[in-house]
Amino acid sequence: MLEEATAFGSHMEEGLGRTVVARYRFARQWALGDRKNPVSSTPALVLLDGDIDVEAHLAPFRSTTDDTIPATLHFESRLPLSPPSFSSNSPKWSVSIGHVLPPSLDEADAGEAAGTAQVLPVSWQRLNHDATLTDSELKPDVVVLVDAVQLAAQPGRLVHAISILKQRFPGALLWTPGLGGPDNLAVLVWFGVDLFDLSRSRQAAAAGVLLTEQGPRYTVDSMNESSDMQAQITHWENAIASVRGALATDQMRSLADRQSLNSPRLVEHLRRHDVLCRDIPGLLSSHVASDFKFPCHSASVQNDPLVADWEAFISTAYRAPKGLDTILILLPCSARKPYRLSKSHGRFIRAIGTSACHEVMVTSPLGLVPRDLEEVWPAGHYDVPVTGDWTGDEMARIQRMFHVLVKRHNYKRIINHSGVDFEHDHIDIVDTRLGDSAGSHDALERLTEAVRDAVDTFSARGRKTERILLDNFSSIARKQMTNDAWIYDMKVRGKPPRYRLEREQQQMALWSIDRSGFSLPKAVIPTLDELDSLPTVHLRNNVVWKGDIFGSLVESYDPSIRAGSDILVYQNGVVVGLARAHAPAWEWPDTPGRLAKSHQRL
Repeated sequence: MLEEATAFGSHMEEGLGRTVVARYRFARQWALGDRKNPVSSTPALVLLDGDIDVEAHLAPFRSTTDDTIPATLHFESRLPLSPPSFSSNSPKWSVSIGHVLPPSLDEADAGEAAGTAQVLPVSWQRLNHDATLTDSELKPDVVVLVDAVQLAAQPGRLVHAISILKQRFPGALLWTPGLGGPDNLAVLVWFGVDLFDLSRSRQAAAAGVLLTEQGPRYTVDSMNESSDMQAQITHWENAIASVRGALATDQMRSLADRQSLNSPRLVEHLRRHDVLCRDIPGLLSSHVASDFKFPCHSASVQNDPLVADWEAFISTAYRAPKGLDTILILLPCSARKPYRLSKSHGRFIRAIGTSACHEVMVTSPLGLVPRDLEEVWPAGHYDVPVTGDWTGDEMARIQRMFHVLVKRHNYKRIINHSGVDFEHDHIDIVDTRLGDSAGSHDALERLTEAVRDAVDTFSARGRKTERILLDNFSSIARKQMTNDAWIYDMKVRGKPPRYRLEREQQQMALWSIDRSGFSLPKAVIPTLDELDSLPTVHLRNNVVWKGDIFGSLVESYDPSIRAGSDILVYQNGVVVGLARAHAPAWEWPDTPGRLAKSHQRL
C-alpha cells in the first residue's frame, strides 16, 4: 500500500484508494479500495437522490446537492475505499459548487468561485478563470465536470474540457453528471470519463424508452420488455461489462467506434477527440503484445492519432537504410503481418531477387510502410479489410507520404507494383502491373525484368544477411528509441527469429518477437546513457529504489515516454538502471500505482 498511502499523505482529508488495472490512452479501469483486494472498479455509477438501490460494487458512490446558494456538493463512498485501514464506508467530502454560468459566457467570471477539496467541481468558466487549478499541490481524488451536459451541446468544448482535466489531474476519477448512459458509455470512457449516473436512464424510463448500448429505443411489447429502472440497470450492467472487457483486451477503440454511430453528435465528439490527441506527447504506445491487433474496420480510424503519428514519423524522421535509396519498389500490402511471411510477398521477394532495392508497401490506413519497419507497432499489428477500393482520405495520405519520401531520398528509379498510380516530374516510374493482379505470372515477370534493368543501370549492390538485419534493427531503433547510435559496430548473432546484437562477443540486445522490440541487458546501459538513446526518468535523491517506479519516487521525467517504452533511470545524476513504462507520460507522476516496471539495475 506504499504507493497509495504516499499519494494521499499531503492531504488532511480522507483519500480514495485506487489503482489502474487496465489502460488504453485516456481510457482506464481503476480498481477501487485495497489494491490487493479491490471491492469495486470503474466505470462505475454514482447514485443520486431518488435513484433505486443498486449494488455497491456497481455504484460505489453516492452524491447529493443541497439547496443553498451557491449549492454544496456532497460526495461519499458506499464501500470502505479509504487507505490505510479500509475499515468503514469512506471517504466522504463536501464542497461548494460556486456559481456556474452557461459555457457560452466563457469570457465572463461567475464571481463566486467553486470550492477546492478532494472532490473538485470544475466548470468551463472555472477552467478559463480560476488560476488555483494550476497549483501543483492540488491533487483531487475525484473531478466533477459540473456543466458537462451544456458543454456537449457546443462543438468541441466537451472533449477539450475532458482532455485538459485528464492531463492536469491524471490521478483523479472524472465524473460528467447527467451525460452518460449505456448508449454512450464506451465513447465517454474512451475520452477519459470514469464515473456515471442514472439521470438519463430515469428520464428514459419516464418516457417509456430503453437506453441500450445500441442507442435509445422503445420497448418491444412482443418481447414483454419493460422500461422501468430495473430494466435500465440491466442495460447499464451490460454496457459496463462490455467496456471492462474491451479494456482488458485493448479493444476500446473498436468499441468506441461502433458506439459512436448511435448519434451524429457522438461521431462529432470522437472526431474532435482524435484531432486533439494528435498533439499530446506520450499518449500513444511504443510497443504492444505480439497478439495485439489495431482494428481498422471503420472509416473513422483514418482520423486516429496513431495513423497521424505514423505519417509524421515517415514524413519527417524516417530514412532508408544507408545505400538503399537508389531503387524504390512500391508493393501492395497483405493481410498477414509481417508482410514477408505472406504467400503474396514470398512471390514478390522471389521475383525481385535482390536486396539492393528499397521495398515499401502501400497500405491503408498507414499509407506507406518500409520493409525495414514491417515488424514494429503499428505496421505489424493492424487489421484492415481488403476490398481494392481506396477512399479519398486514404489516397491523399498515400500520395503525401510518397512525395515526401521521394523528396527526402535520392531515388533514381521507382518500380511501381502496388496498383496505385504515382507520378513524378524527374524520376522514371515503371508500372509493372499494367492492370494485372500483383501475383499474376505476367506482372511478376515484368517486376523481375524491371528490377534487373534498374540494378544493371545503376550498378546497385545487394546486401548480405547480417547487413540487412543491422539495417532493419537500426530503422527500428530510430522508430522506437531516440536514436540508433548505440547499434554502431555491433554484430548480429543467433538464429531467426531470436537474434542477438553483440559487441566484442558480449550481448548488447536481444530481439524479442513477443514485443516486436529489443530486450536490453545491463551491459548496454552505459552506451545508452552516453548516447542519449532512451527517454529518461530521474528519481528523488532521498529515496531508495527497491521495486518498481511509483509517482512518489519521481523527481522528473521525459514527457515523451510512451507506454511500453524502455526508459533510463537516474538518481543523483547517475544512471542506475532500466525500467519499462506501464503508464504514458501524461499520467506521470500523479497517477497512483505502478508507472514503470523495474527491468535492469546497475
